[in-house]
Amino acid sequence: MTTRKRSGSGSKRQLKEKVVQIYESFFKGEDPSLGNPNFWEELFLLKPKVSSLEAEIQKLNGEQLVALKENINTLFKHCIVTLGHEHHIRVVYALQTLCALIHSIYKKTSAEFGFDVINILMGFDVSDEMMQMLLDHCSNFLTGEYPTSLKALCLKLLLVLVTGTDNVSQNTLLEYLMVNIIFEALIQLLNEPANRAQHGHDAVLLLTLLVNYRKHESTNPYIVKLSILDDELALNGYGQVITSCLTDFCRQFMAQHMEPQSASWLSSLTNMVGNMFVSEEGGVRTQQIRANNAVLVALYEAVHLNRNFITTLAHTQTDTSAPPSPSNTLNSSQPTPDLSVPPIVDIFAQPSNLLVTFFQYCSIVMQDTKSEASVNNVKLCFLILTCISEDQYANSLMHDVSLVFKVQLHRLPMRHRKVAPDKASPSQPLASTLLDLLVEFIMSHMMKKLPMELYLHCVGVIHRVLCYQKRCRVRLNYQWKELWTALITLLKFLLANENHLAKKMNIFHLALQVVNIFNLFITYGDTFLPSPGSYDELYYELIRMHQVFDNLYSMALRYSTNDGEFKDNALRLTNSLINIRAIINHFSPKIEAWLASQGLSTPSEDQILDVVRKNYDSLTLKLQDSLDQYERYTEKPRHAAFFTAMVRSVVNDTRQNIDFASLELQTILQEFSSIS
Repeated sequence: MTTRKRSGSGSKRQLKEKVVQIYESFFKGEDPSLGNPNFWEELFLLKPKVSSLEAEIQKLNGEQLVALKENINTLFKHCIVTLGHEHHIRVVYALQTLCALIHSIYKKTSAEFGFDVINILMGFDVSDEMMQMLLDHCSNFLTGEYPTSLKALCLKLLLVLVTGTDNVSQNTLLEYLMVNIIFEALIQLLNEPANRAQHGHDAVLLLTLLVNYRKHESTNPYIVKLSILDDELALNGYGQVITSCLTDFCRQFMAQHMEPQSASWLSSLTNMVGNMFVSEEGGVRTQQIRANNAVLVALYEAVHLNRNFITTLAHTQTDTSAPPSPSNTLNSSQPTPDLSVPPIVDIFAQPSNLLVTFFQYCSIVMQDTKSEASVNNVKLCFLILTCISEDQYANSLMHDVSLVFKVQLHRLPMRHRKVAPDKASPSQPLASTLLDLLVEFIMSHMMKKLPMELYLHCVGVIHRVLCYQKRCRVRLNYQWKELWTALITLLKFLLANENHLAKKMNIFHLALQVVNIFNLFITYGDTFLPSPGSYDELYYELIRMHQVFDNLYSMALRYSTNDGEFKDNALRLTNSLINIRAIINHFSPKIEAWLASQGLSTPSEDQILDVVRKNYDSLTLKLQDSLDQYERYTEKPRHAAFFTAMVRSVVNDTRQNIDFASLELQTILQEFSSIS
């Protein structure tokens, strides 16, 4: 029996793959190439065993890693030299070995502080030469006539390099990418439909991460090049990759949304939002939200940096070949929904563009602000909307009456309103859809744990859109009463929850922003409201809801006379109410006098409007300064820490999703044979 056991054990040792045996001897400090001049040629004909290579490196302690530096340097060097080999399989296997080696060394050195990745991998003395060779080969593979699998593996190698450290700005290897720039190679991939379909997501992801390398510390060539890029094909390709990822997310939400139409209110709520946002552990929700952070940061960087990209926002999408994000795993464990159920409206069959898709995406993610991950995602959406609403050309596109779209905005089920099926908006300019989106956010997030920062961003975007309309005298045919009602409802909420909220946050600043929007309408509304009747309706709403503004003034006056931390904000709020109070105080007695003369107690809206129109001439208002001014958006210093955290999140998620271990040899051989 003993003999048989030994025999079995020995046969197992003999069955161990040759490449694994080589790894083991290599990381014991031995030189397997001794006595075999063809060793490296033969090694890269063997399929790499990624898990074994990584396991060998993870076994090492700090001292052993340093002791093996020469062996690791040798392996790294021969991998790079092999990238220039005419034998295609050797090139692919060398790339795959590089991925595993770099990934493992990063993983090891992040745990064992004090080791420099550059020195361990290649040695300082030859690092410039090695990295230049590596990046030259990468550019060649990405731009030349090479198989899809080779380009894909090359991009994975670059992603391994870029995501080596949690904080991308602390990744010293990226200095070589700042010198040996791969921007043009990535842009070329976005230019060509076939390459964009296969590699667009990874190319955009790489660009986004490289743009964020020490962006506020030194000159980053990727920021410079992205900001001046004017290649329309490339910009449209960049936009199509983002559109495709967001569309995929929206489609899956829609498929889940359609299922519970005949169910009860409670099950509708659970299915509509719950399927997407609620999980047993809460981790799935976070994963689904975070999955789109990468493309949102990519969209932000393009909108923030490149004026030419704005034209892409309204570019009608005809090419839907770009693949969805591989990291967008929304509800992937769920069974495929029954697509035989007809949708309410096939919004995806309508003409679309990046803005249409982004607005729909916002309407979905803005429904949930309960977790930190979802709040960050929504904040990023608002910062993108802020950049868009500050851009003159973007505004002109959104207000163009000849550019109309149907957009499906999703509404959060709430106790005080019926759960109606989401309906696509009528065909309308995108500025109207944007205002619908912002009104919905205002109405659906009034809660004890008020998302104050998000509300300030939301009101800020509304203000910017109105400033554009005032400046350019654009009369948007919009149901302005919905906006006024939402803003007044928000003020009522702040008043009702003053005791709770005022202890935790500066509600006076938000109230001031809301009141100043009304002041903008009062002072300049005649230049951008669609008709004189709209202006009359504004006054009617202010008079009808006068109790809200009276109470707001009383609250602000109370805080402005105390020595609390919000004294100055409260004082500014009292001053901002001067015209609204003047309107209320001017028209209220006129209306009461008219009612007395007519012997009426409950007048109709038309009767009140008639009194308002007849008494405009005797109304005196004070001209308020800077109502159409706002502080232009800058990332630094206010949002720099936020973007550092968001990029860190993208890096971590990307690192976990890079799969360089699975390669189908047959597919690679077929691709190479078709190229040659």
